[in-house]
Amino acid sequence: MASSSVSPGRLAPSYVQTPAAAFLSSLSVDRTLAPYDLAGSIAHAEMLGRTGIVTPGEADTLVRGLRTIGREVADGSFPWRPDLEDVHTNIEVRLTEVVGPVGGKLHTARSRNDQIALDERLYLRAAVAGVGARLLALEGALLARATEERATPMPGYTHLQRAQPGTLGHHLLAHFWRFDRDLDRLLATAARSSVSPLGAGALEGSTLPIDPAYVAARLGFERTFENSLDAVSDRDFLAELLFDLALLSVHASSFGEELVVFASREFGFLDRTSSLGSGSSAMPQKRNPDVAELVRGKAGRTIGDLVSLLTTLKGLPLAYDRDLQEDKSPVLDAVSTVELTVEALAGLAEKLRFDRSRLSAAAGDPEMLATDVAEHLVARGTPFREAHEAIAASLRSDGEPPGPDEVRRRLRALGPDLGPLTDPKAAVDRRTSPGSPGAGPIGHQLELARGRLRARTESLSSLAQAVESIDRLVREAPA
Repeated sequence: MASSSVSPGRLAPSYVQTPAAAFLSSLSVDRTLAPYDLAGSIAHAEMLGRTGIVTPGEADTLVRGLRTIGREVADGSFPWRPDLEDVHTNIEVRLTEVVGPVGGKLHTARSRNDQIALDERLYLRAAVAGVGARLLALEGALLARATEERATPMPGYTHLQRAQPGTLGHHLLAHFWRFDRDLDRLLATAARSSVSPLGAGALEGSTLPIDPAYVAARLGFERTFENSLDAVSDRDFLAELLFDLALLSVHASSFGEELVVFASREFGFLDRTSSLGSGSSAMPQKRNPDVAELVRGKAGRTIGDLVSLLTTLKGLPLAYDRDLQEDKSPVLDAVSTVELTVEALAGLAEKLRFDRSRLSAAAGDPEMLATDVAEHLVARGTPFREAHEAIAASLRSDGEPPGPDEVRRRLRALGPDLGPLTDPKAAVDRRTSPGSPGAGPIGHQLELARGRLRARTESLSSLAQAVESIDRLVREAPA
């Protein structure tokens, strides 16, 4: 990291001078927001020039200086000063060093309160684009595997006990739809957060003829704030982002848990390849599902980040309070954690190797056909509860549970025409209701999933373009 080029005797601005400076500093966290702070400052400087609050020449000087600082931040030569407390003050002080006294005009009609709210909304957009791209890759991997395994027999489970016959493709698609809802929530959060707070000032706006709509449009926001008090104190968008990430982590953890279980010898549905994780340092025969376990473990961290932010926000009065300085750490942590988690899970999903013979053998358990037999009896006029009780009684045993052949015999004894229903191979094909694993419904589901991926790709492409526009704003060569 480059050392400061500022003379050690140079004092920080009075508003950051305090004996508690080290405690109040947020620079170690919010310096991550530098690109967004620079973009917002460039748009603000342009607005000051357009409205005549500063001269056009002064506005151009400010913009050129900010872009010079942008290059310093990008190449690592920016002279960060911990005594300047935060990213905003570091950039403003450095701007004055680069362009002279005119740099002091940048903060006209602006407060660090609306400035940080702006930076965080710009960061959220980029965060959703980053997590979303990784989620799209995970969905694509799941869809590809589901297509390959659309007809592979597999038991469906409730209470982790075999329940009804299904297919591996249908099971993988269930996870696909969960993650797709996660992506939908993230995109909706990004859309709701597309509000520029710049112009709200410290809390009550400005007496100068500012143009918040120009800044909003320049930065790619859909609209401006309605209430200045709300604009500087609102962190709903961060809470929503953290909820989206926490629920995504819960879904990832659920998938990870199944992979851990399926890779065990007790199930044996997954080949224990190196893609699952490492071996044991003490037991040569072991191959542990480390990736899935760590995906499961990191969910607690992301949930904790959500709780942390909600606890910070609880009971805060309007408008800005210094407590809000604590909003960034959990958000940055959750975003980086989820990006790594989803990326690892996508890579794992692509390389999973399933033991189809073990899956088929488990799917052949005739007890799972009990509901099919009950529905057949219902179709012949038997009330469902009567059919349910009759089948339950026929399968009940006081000693050892009946084996597969005995189960088939007992089910067939319930009626002369029940023999074909006890064939597990035909069980899945009989499931023709919408959303079920039968050949027709799963084909329709796969087509829906492909269409959804195309739509998500378009949405994320638009979001990525908005993120790139912020980078271009900082890099753009001066006129």
